[in-house]
Amino acid sequence: MAARIIEGIEGIRGLAGREVGSSEWFEVAQDRIDRFADATMDHQWIHTDPKRAADSRFGGTIAHGYLTLSLLPYLLGQVVEVRDVRMALNYGLDRLRFPAPLPVGRRVRLEVEAGEVEDVPGGVQIELFCAMQVEGGRKPVMVAKVLYRYYG
Repeated sequence: MAARIIEGIEGIRGLAGREVGSSEWFEVAQDRIDRFADATMDHQWIHTDPKRAADSRFGGTIAHGYLTLSLLPYLLGQVVEVRDVRMALNYGLDRLRFPAPLPVGRRVRLEVEAGEVEDVPGGVQIELFCAMQVEGGRKPVMVAKVLYRYYG
């Protein structure tokens, strides 16, 4: 699945209120969880101790919520590619929730819809409503309203 190509500031304005697309499926393995735990120094057993986690209500280890969030730039790059802008900035999040756990070994996919596009000095700001779905799951493992700024 190729990323949707958006040409310049006018192309970004044209996304307002529209479905943008979905990424490919991506597996989250225990090795990735362990490396994230090392990078963030968050070694809580529910993430890093498969034996102990097997007896938890999750039946095994789960990914850190912030690991799930950290996949957003990579998966978003599979959904949309903005060209012919001078600079792009991640402006932040207005809302972030983790409605369901992400069990080890499961695959996720990012689904993106565009919200409002507003002018900012030298460019535009777009709201992206992002939902990370887990394969076979009933609830998303992450939902976020992400803000990006693009400058022409």
